[in-house]
Amino acid sequence: MDVVGLSWLTRLYNIVWSSGAVPREWQTGVVVPIFKKGDLRVCSNYRGITLLSLPGKVYSKVLERRVRSIVESQIEEEQCGFRPGRGTVDQLYTLARVMEGAWEFAQPIHMCFVDLEKAYDRVPRGTLWGTLQEYGVGGFLLRAIQSLYQRSVSLVRIAGSKSDLFPVRVGLRQGCPLSPVLFITFMDRISRRSRGVECVEFGGRRISSLLFADDVVLLASSSSDLQLLLGRFAAECEAAGMRISTSKSETMVLDRKRVACHLRVGGEVLPQVEEFKYLGVLFTSEGRRDREIDRRIGSASAVMRTLSRSVVGKRELSQKARLSIYRSIYVPILTYGHELWVMTERTRSRIQAAEMSFLRRVAGLSLRDRVRSSDIREGLGVEPLLLRIERSQLRWFGHLVRMPPGRLPGEVFRACPAGRRPPGRPRTRWRGYISNLVRERLGVLPEELVDKAGERTAWSSLIGMLPPRPGPG
Repeated sequence: MDVVGLSWLTRLYNIVWSSGAVPREWQTGVVVPIFKKGDLRVCSNYRGITLLSLPGKVYSKVLERRVRSIVESQIEEEQCGFRPGRGTVDQLYTLARVMEGAWEFAQPIHMCFVDLEKAYDRVPRGTLWGTLQEYGVGGFLLRAIQSLYQRSVSLVRIAGSKSDLFPVRVGLRQGCPLSPVLFITFMDRISRRSRGVECVEFGGRRISSLLFADDVVLLASSSSDLQLLLGRFAAECEAAGMRISTSKSETMVLDRKRVACHLRVGGEVLPQVEEFKYLGVLFTSEGRRDREIDRRIGSASAVMRTLSRSVVGKRELSQKARLSIYRSIYVPILTYGHELWVMTERTRSRIQAAEMSFLRRVAGLSLRDRVRSSDIREGLGVEPLLLRIERSQLRWFGHLVRMPPGRLPGEVFRACPAGRRPPGRPRTRWRGYISNLVRERLGVLPEELVDKAGERTAWSSLIGMLPPRPGPG
């Protein structure tokens, strides 16, 4: 957009801001249903994608920055969704580290993975306005936010045909840049009000919940404490207009012996499970991570078979396009959550086999061609996947070391849980795995590791020196 266009947009936004009224088009959403899976005739098998006015979205982004500057410092550390400098890995690592330490020192953890029914679409707007005022958002800014929701309507568009307009009186605007920060502020209020003394203590840090937007994990040291915590959380959700799905919420207990955990919400008992997929990563009641690595390899193999039949196997598809599919689809599925992995020779061998199975298809080769894996990678210009994973793990380690005080992943990384180790050989801890990796591959002694990782530039240079693993590949 040229200077003249920017000038006109700025003038429009200033008028909208001062008047407290937005164009009708900015309040209108066009819902396009996208099929997910299952029966094509069932509406719930579609995901509605809402398209909004582009100038209206730019205006919403301006409001988002102003709201975030007010509320960001007030949002509790346990929330990592829709926040700058944070992501799923923060919560995944925190939960994995707490479970790792609890298992090592025989400390039980009772967990409830809470599912909220259509959380985004259920937020009562009146309650939201009150929440924003509690967090210091008021005056012209609050009026500007409310103007986007006044007389908000939507229509459905399918194959070029459009439905009649219908009013939308509850929930946050889908597709709006402002909605995420409004939602985490709303959830933060619920989380704060439901907090009590029940928690898991980890090296002096008290942890009672982990949130990633509406993905909630409640943690306590006993079933009775967790029931109290869940009861308050459910009551606050109900008071705020939200609803817990009792069919999708589940409980899990990390303990060296089998322990029952019968939690109730509204008179209904939540199912207890031995494993749960949290933020896309499988956690088990024994705290093992090898199951998740096996699951990743299995998921990637299934995707590879599907792509081989429908896309990658097509001769008319260029090698460049096949490599793009490998990098953008296959590798992310195979390696998601790899920052938490503790790899053994078995898992390294399986990951390399999964990697080369796809790359041979990209190169148009098979095992019968007897071409070395290293030659295939060199011909395609692809670095070994194991090298990429290990470098990424070391970057995450450095990130943890340099995290400022108060950040939860850094706190549990540095913490030592209380208790005594039971007899027997302990499992390899993630930190021990990283220490061995750096010592064996880069010659850095364990006592030097934290100091070296604390220097960002030097640590980055050291990671760049990590060589590929020797072997037949």
